[in-house]
Amino acid sequence: MTSIAILGANGRLGRAVGRAFVQAGYDVRGITRSGRLPADLAGATGIAANALDREALIRATAGVDIVFHGLNPIYSDWSTVLPMAENVVAACEANGAVLLFPGNVYNYGSPVPEMITEDAPIKPTTEKGRIRVAVEDLLRAEADAGRLRTILLRAGDFFGGTGTGSWFDLVMVSKIEKGVYTAAGPVDIVHEWAYLPDLADAFVALADRLDQLGDYENLHFPGHAISDLEMKAALERAVGRKLGLASMPWWVFKVAAPFIPMWKAIVQMSYLRFEPHRLVSGRLEGLIGHIPHTPLDRAVAEALTDLGIPVASLPERREAA
Repeated sequence: MTSIAILGANGRLGRAVGRAFVQAGYDVRGITRSGRLPADLAGATGIAANALDREALIRATAGVDIVFHGLNPIYSDWSTVLPMAENVVAACEANGAVLLFPGNVYNYGSPVPEMITEDAPIKPTTEKGRIRVAVEDLLRAEADAGRLRTILLRAGDFFGGTGTGSWFDLVMVSKIEKGVYTAAGPVDIVHEWAYLPDLADAFVALADRLDQLGDYENLHFPGHAISDLEMKAALERAVGRKLGLASMPWWVFKVAAPFIPMWKAIVQMSYLRFEPHRLVSGRLEGLIGHIPHTPLDRAVAEALTDLGIPVASLPERREAA
């Protein structure tokens, strides 16, 4: 049985990916600082390790075939991102494990390309973007040197899955039970979203085909590229009523940003709410045969259900061919 270690198994992404690998029949090891795992990761084995302790991480991942990097520090302080990545690389190399790595769109800077292809130029314009580029440069360099295999799958903003902490739950549906949808930017701007269960299934599909992949794969996950108006309409269908429309008060965030580190971090990345973009893949479908894609109405209804928000109906789950 193929084994995988999920780093950050208590996080929203780690939980979704860990659950998908358990359901796919993998031997899953969930690695957290405490060793405790959430209830929805039943079937996984909990292991305690701090990702900033290199030797502990090497021991925790000993014997696994694959490592999934789901570690996610607090958004206002990314000083540990590169050190953690270096430790993950060391653990993979010490144990001969393949690394599965979730990328994001920060690498492309502002203005972000409207159609982000897998060969789009890398031009980070923020600190977070430069950090992500440094991490990916490290992974590619180790692959080029023959020391590490990395499968990178790049996705947009998350929604769905258990847990909180995304734009979807913190902003857009935060007032939905009061009948209000909150737009994070211009309502007609296309924004790239990844429904987490679909993204997790795509990682499983890639893991199932490691023998067909190279030493460094840079792939894009096309999820739901939609506007706030389209998201609002899907939510209205889910809850069975019309919603009022509010806008995120960006001017308040900008005024307070110098005094509140989290707001400063959010404002620095705010261009992604004002510049249209979508991820395009020229290779993913050819590699896995089918890109997991839950129709928007079903995905939105499931995402609300995961947040404990009542829905009027749950549409049939179909997947596009």
